[in-house]
Amino acid sequence: MCQLLGMNCNTPTDIVFSFEGFRRRAGLTDCHSDGFGIAFFEGKGIRVFRDNRPGHSSPIADCIKQYNIKSLNVVAHIRKATQGDVNIENTHPFIRELWGENWVFAHNGNLTSLPDMTESIFQPIGSTDSETAFCYMLSQLKSRFAKKPNEQDIFAAIQEITKELTQRGTFNFILSNGKWMIAHCSTNLHYLTRKAPFGKAQRIDDDNVIDFRDYAKETDKVTIITTFPLTKDEHWNKMMSGGFVMFKDSDKVAEILGVESEIIDDGTLGVQTFA
Repeated sequence: MCQLLGMNCNTPTDIVFSFEGFRRRAGLTDCHSDGFGIAFFEGKGIRVFRDNRPGHSSPIADCIKQYNIKSLNVVAHIRKATQGDVNIENTHPFIRELWGENWVFAHNGNLTSLPDMTESIFQPIGSTDSETAFCYMLSQLKSRFAKKPNEQDIFAAIQEITKELTQRGTFNFILSNGKWMIAHCSTNLHYLTRKAPFGKAQRIDDDNVIDFRDYAKETDKVTIITTFPLTKDEHWNKMMSGGFVMFKDSDKVAEILGVESEIIDDGTLGVQTFA
C-alpha cells in the first residue's frame, strides 16, 4: 500500500527534514515507487508537485528541498499502486473546491467496492479508489450542508461518512482545507507534536540528524502525521484502528479513539473536544 505524510503548524514551516526521510521510502528503504505528490497550502492557494516517477529519484521531489517552501498545512503521499495505472492523474494528493476552499486528500489502503458516483457533483478524474472515495466524501458533505458548517459538524460528518467507506476496505487518510487537518486510521498512522523545549531528532531512513533549536522559535509548534514514524528518538503516538484526530494550529482540537481503546462510560469510543 501507499504511505502518508501531513504537517499542521501554528506558523509557516518547511517540511524538508520530514520529507527527505519520507521520500526515501519511495524506492530506496521501501517499495512505494509508483509516484509521489505533495501539496502546500499558501493562503487560499495551493502549490502542488506530482510525479509518476519514484519519489526518491524524482527531479520534481528534489525541488522541495531547493524551494524550502513554508506552509501551515502540507499533505504528501508516496504510492504503491493497488488500483489504477501508474500515471499523473492517479497520483495523490487529490484536490477539490468545497465552500470556496481547496480541500486536499491523500489515502492509504484499498477499497474493494465503491459507491455509485453517477449522479455525484464531484467526479474522479483518474481510476483510483482513493479519488472516488474523496469525491464521495465531498458529495456527501455538500448534500448534508447547504452552507459551510462549523468545524465540530464537519468532524462529526467526516466520521459518519468514513465509517460507511471503511465497510468497503482499508481507509487510512489525511484531509485538510488549509485551516485544519483531519486524519483517520484503519491500520497504521502515527503523529507527534514538536514544541519547546526543542531538541535533536535522527531520521530512521538515513540517520540524518537535525537540532530543531537551530531553526525553531519558542512559540513554534509543528505536528507531523505519517504512516510509520520518521525518527528514532522521538515519541510517536500510534493511532488505533477506527481513530480520528483533528489538528488546528498544531493543537489537537478533537480526537476519537479507536477500537483498541477503552470504552468510556457513555458507551462511545474515545473523546471529542474543540478548542
